[in-house]
Amino acid sequence: MKLLSSIRGHADLVNLTDEQRTALASEIRDFIVSSVAKTGGHLASNLGVVELTIAIETVFDTAQDRLVFDVGHQSYIHKLLTGRQTAFERLRMFEGMSGFPKPHESKSDSFVAGHASSSVSIALGMARARKLTGENYHVVTLLGDGAATGGMVYEALNDAGASREPMVVILNDNEMSIDANVGGIASHLRNLRTKESYFSFKRAFRAATAKIPCGDQIYRFTHKTKELLKRNLLRKSMFEYMGFEYIGPVDGHNMPELIRLLKAARDMQKPVLVHVITHKGHGYKPAEEYPSKFHGIGKFDPVNGKTLSASKTTYSDVFGETMVELAKEDRRVCAITAAMPGGTGLLGFRKAFPQRLFDVGIAEEHAVSMAGGLAKQGAKPVVAIYSTFFQRSYDQIVQDVGLLNLPVVLAIDRAGLVGEDGPTHHGVFDVGFLRQVPGMQILCPACHAELKQMLRWAVQECDGPVAVRYPRGAEGRFRCESWDPKASVEVYGNARDAAIITYGSLVNQALEAADALKERGIDVSVVRLTSLNPIPADALESAVSGISRFVIMEEATGGIAEGLACALYERVPGCTVAIRDLGYEFMPHGDMASLYKFAGLDADSITNLVCEVLHDEK
Repeated sequence: MKLLSSIRGHADLVNLTDEQRTALASEIRDFIVSSVAKTGGHLASNLGVVELTIAIETVFDTAQDRLVFDVGHQSYIHKLLTGRQTAFERLRMFEGMSGFPKPHESKSDSFVAGHASSSVSIALGMARARKLTGENYHVVTLLGDGAATGGMVYEALNDAGASREPMVVILNDNEMSIDANVGGIASHLRNLRTKESYFSFKRAFRAATAKIPCGDQIYRFTHKTKELLKRNLLRKSMFEYMGFEYIGPVDGHNMPELIRLLKAARDMQKPVLVHVITHKGHGYKPAEEYPSKFHGIGKFDPVNGKTLSASKTTYSDVFGETMVELAKEDRRVCAITAAMPGGTGLLGFRKAFPQRLFDVGIAEEHAVSMAGGLAKQGAKPVVAIYSTFFQRSYDQIVQDVGLLNLPVVLAIDRAGLVGEDGPTHHGVFDVGFLRQVPGMQILCPACHAELKQMLRWAVQECDGPVAVRYPRGAEGRFRCESWDPKASVEVYGNARDAAIITYGSLVNQALEAADALKERGIDVSVVRLTSLNPIPADALESAVSGISRFVIMEEATGGIAEGLACALYERVPGCTVAIRDLGYEFMPHGDMASLYKFAGLDADSITNLVCEVLHDEK
């Protein structure tokens, strides 16, 4: 790692030769594979942008110029080239370096980037701020991994092209988001792409002309002739109609060509879109062959790419299996996903019912509105999206589902804390915004069997909107053999000292705390809510009869804890209620055990909180 260890930023890159940059790219790939194998992280997407990122950091000084990522998980190479090599030892660990751009980490990180399709809007804002403040810097955005399937990109491109503000949009076209890109935009980009045979011919022609007298002049002449013919004979791209100068497509693994074109784009002083073709996982065979598997991966053997942790059945797996069962029983059942059939467990559904799986790309708003249309006409749509991405579709949930009380099932995957991906991906806001929607039921399974039963009820029997929210990963110690849709509250234990009230998979921490308290001679009941909206106040009052001291646990921000407390104060006069939720600050990244402890939601913290409540009562 001789070259890599000497790189701290733009100044160290500009004086490298082409041969040194090629060697640097090789060192970076070895480093990334070795590092991510130890920590886990986003591998394939970063391997695909090694040459492209070196070119960007060579042409632009990101400590001054503004580089906006879209999406942020393709920023590892950028972090390596801006002085954060040693930080990779604690990549995505609690209090370690984030896997996404973070301005507090480095002045080279211009903006947070966790969700897709917003970078052009942010970049245009920065370009307009440059004019307002009279400053002098370049603005560039790296748009990739399917972000161009999101409609927000085109709203921004339309405005940016009309603005004439100088900026460079780099479209990293690897035909992938997490799974393969879909839709009309993907088809348009496929039509714009030049076949790989063209790149091979171009490289061969360039090499041949370099060996003959006046070869450089011949190459430049033929290149200009080709560009002239292309502009006069071929149709414009959609980007040119929006007001952008379009350059490309260009081989995203040809650094000299990338540097030349990026310099040209930088100096044009107008909106420019550079269309770059890259290959996800480039340079590491396992990731090239299975880019979806290596999009986000845990620890693995770098020699053969095999994962080191034992595979466990996850909530997403159970959801997907149940969807297949439901679809076999009813031809009206269909599934909708936003570019993540694999992540949401729907690959089996897609294989069994390809005509009933609708992958809309990174377009959550469209997904929910389309589900409203499906439900209005008698279909049974299930919209499977991660909690953090459902945030984008709030207006559609209200207007296009809630207002008509349509039977749309929202399958909210990754509900609660998600671990190493951090604040941009924690699913902690859905309870708060969903409970505002009149008629919306919110179900919270605490084990795999309960998820199956709740999903089956929501699809087959419910006549209005239902959200079924479930966490990332496998189930814990809690098991429930049967679920009664009429019973929204379950009680474990018959204690009178205190009650711990919670819902979802957090019941595992509550039960562990109850066991620890029992060893101290304190008997507590665990009260679990299976349905959150409306708050089951009457059922809760019955469940806590004879108890006056309560601890409410909630893995959410702005959820139902305060509403529960109000219900208890009204129905249990003189009671004491303590709330432990995620508060009103964004939660950091890290492993789940560290995050639970940080938030005070681990069993030890809850045990101590119950003791404090009881002590304060004496």
